[in-house]
Amino acid sequence: MPQIVIAECKQEVSTFNPVPSRYEDFRVARGPAVIDYHRTVREELGGALSVFDTVDSVKLFPAYATSSNTSGGVLAAESFRRLSGEFLNGLSEAGTVDAAYFALHGAMQAQGEDDPEGYLLQEARRILGEKIPIVVSLDIHGILTDRMLQHSDAVVVYHTYPHVDFFETGARAAVLLLKILAGQARPVTARVKIPVLARGDEMITATGAISECIRLAEAIEASETGLAAGVMWGNPFTDVPELRTNSLVVMNDNEASAEEHAIDLANRFWKHHEKMQVPLTSLEDAVEQAAAVTSGTVVIMDAADATSSGASGDSNAVLREALRQGYRGRILTPLVDPEVVEKAFHAGIGTKIRITVGGSLDSARFEPLELHARVRSLADGRFQSESFGWRWDSGNTAVLESDNVTLLVGTYPVSLFDRSWFHANGQDPRHFDMVVVKSPHCEPHMYADWCAKLINVDAPGATSANLLSLGHAVCARPVFPLDEDVVFQPVAEIFRRP
Repeated sequence: MPQIVIAECKQEVSTFNPVPSRYEDFRVARGPAVIDYHRTVREELGGALSVFDTVDSVKLFPAYATSSNTSGGVLAAESFRRLSGEFLNGLSEAGTVDAAYFALHGAMQAQGEDDPEGYLLQEARRILGEKIPIVVSLDIHGILTDRMLQHSDAVVVYHTYPHVDFFETGARAAVLLLKILAGQARPVTARVKIPVLARGDEMITATGAISECIRLAEAIEASETGLAAGVMWGNPFTDVPELRTNSLVVMNDNEASAEEHAIDLANRFWKHHEKMQVPLTSLEDAVEQAAAVTSGTVVIMDAADATSSGASGDSNAVLREALRQGYRGRILTPLVDPEVVEKAFHAGIGTKIRITVGGSLDSARFEPLELHARVRSLADGRFQSESFGWRWDSGNTAVLESDNVTLLVGTYPVSLFDRSWFHANGQDPRHFDMVVVKSPHCEPHMYADWCAKLINVDAPGATSANLLSLGHAVCARPVFPLDEDVVFQPVAEIFRRP
């Protein structure tokens, strides 16, 4: 009976966030707990399990699973040594296995290691052997490196943004791995490097220009010899040497077809690349536009402080500008500020306190703002995400009111691509005139379908869509939009395990 080892290691970081991620920011499971956890959430390992469960002829060895509670800054060196050591020890404990499936992300970065996933795959090969098939699933925001392709047999990537196909991607990866094990597939991969860093609405796979590439990738996978395909546009905030966009096609023993399709995908992406940026509104104009709306909720999308993309979450930039202009509508804004939360807990519900909010973590970008506020509620910060039911923890959390401003303040950052943190703390965005949403995109029903106006604001932050403001120093150049007159000539590189 063939034995398959399964493992997970996922995090997305922003190089520009000054706060390092640490081991304590990760959820960790070992052995049977890996399966127990992933049967309850619709993530990649859960999707793979749904496939493996239908096959009586394979045995699973759950080695290790870790995923960061949210994105963050570069992972501290000692924390990466600990995580990677645990991951690899878990593989060693598997003994002799016949195949491996790894759920990775692709946009990790650690101090001293710009390609953590490549390192894990390289070391996995050393432990498990050169001959066994290894299939990897990745986020489309992952950075696809040579080392990752050299040490895996096939890479399977998400097809949706905003991401809603975690589970389905894991299932696709498991189906492919079983085909390889059965001798029904001999993967050959073609990759084309595309010198683009992309952001914006055109990346929304249901409606944006990227949909042309996604539909082609799905058609390739559905073809007789197609195994996996996609476009990975990376995470423009993870400033590492191989940051860029890539097209990726895996075919069944057909190198020419893989090359042809990868070039086709790349050309279709390049055709739209100039549109793949976010039209941004200045802070001043954004608040003025919000003030002009007389009915309904204005959503200010502050993607520059998006915790799900790796920012620190302590920006007060929108709030500061609204107060400067004397905006009188009811404002709801999220913040990460451990000192403010501690002060609120010490004071107790109903108490008035003097606070300074913002800039507690990224002090180079955000200046603390002094306010007088009343403590309205306190919570332990544990809640479930609206989107997927994932268990999140913002640490001790306080809701504070200062005149027309309601502040939701947490000890730790959590992802804000849905409304669950607001709802968990008794705040309904529909009841406010202005809501600051720290995410580049949310599923339409979260805000876009019902708000009176949605404004993408050009604010400072470690995940600003104004990429020229960040100061990339490591990624390969030239690359759009950091450089002018970027020339693209598609060249397919072939990767195939011996």
